[in-house]
Amino acid sequence: MKRAAVIGGGAWGTALAQVAARAGLSVCLQAREAEVVRQIREHRENRLFLPGVILDEAVSATTDMADLAGADLVLAVAPAQFLRSALSEFAPHARPGLPVLLCSKGVEQGSLKLMTQVLAEVLPQAAPAVLSGPSFAGEVARGLPTAVTLACPDEGLGRSLAEALATPTFRPYLAGDMVGAEVGGAIKNVLAIACGVVEGKGLGRSAHAALITRGFAEMTRMAEALGGEAETVAGLCGLGDLVLTCSSPQSRNMSVGLALGGGQTLEAALAGKLSVAEGVASAPAVVALAAKTGVEMPICEAVAAILAGEVGVDEAIMGLLSRPLRAER
Repeated sequence: MKRAAVIGGGAWGTALAQVAARAGLSVCLQAREAEVVRQIREHRENRLFLPGVILDEAVSATTDMADLAGADLVLAVAPAQFLRSALSEFAPHARPGLPVLLCSKGVEQGSLKLMTQVLAEVLPQAAPAVLSGPSFAGEVARGLPTAVTLACPDEGLGRSLAEALATPTFRPYLAGDMVGAEVGGAIKNVLAIACGVVEGKGLGRSAHAALITRGFAEMTRMAEALGGEAETVAGLCGLGDLVLTCSSPQSRNMSVGLALGGGQTLEAALAGKLSVAEGVASAPAVVALAAKTGVEMPICEAVAAILAGEVGVDEAIMGLLSRPLRAER
């Protein structure tokens, strides 16, 4: 593999373009924003979404999906709710068997589909894989040590992708369970909003730890209900990502929860943010999927209700604390 294409010019897409370039690949980064392309071409920097990181000369930028034709692998990093449209735009330029590494985390609203299901509908001839794990874009782009899960049902392809992207500071661990990897990435964003609320309300570290643990139980139940494996969710793409996203205000999702817990409205919490907090869009889809599959997810349900304005923060907290006592599982 020599040529990589990246769909999505946000912070994470730009960081992964930098990773691929460091690994020795020629990289074409596609962005919707013409200003992002201009900045990269003129200044070697995505000042809009990832300021302060000078990009490798091997990274080129374009707004035109046609420029991605001929790539040996594609990293699809468009936000989850826009992935279908981005892949549809790219579809005329995709060859059969093209490896597409899904790097977006979420559940599609309306269809309630995971990103691998969206890919299967839009590009059925693509070879799918999932990249997920504890990884802040700024840290990854600066070359700080990072370990992630690379899930691919084709073991040989998974190993080739891992070898193509690995660097001394970016370490992909292989798995075969794409569903578990996807569920972990999608649900941790919703739980991070809940953890932010706990922090914003000043409920203490004990409550924070309890929420992460019980949230992890919800994540595991959903993964198993959809055919994923608990072992996958216990790894980097589930527990690892959950701990990171729920423990730092640097997380976009946790920062939204912090604002809500501090008394701000959702509109105020999102105001002025260029990057997408995936958990806000995924929360109602996760809850709808839980209802469809019969999975109990009270924390995710509380987050979705807060975001929809159906309950206040205090009411949601009391609802969780007043649930019937039960065995831990």
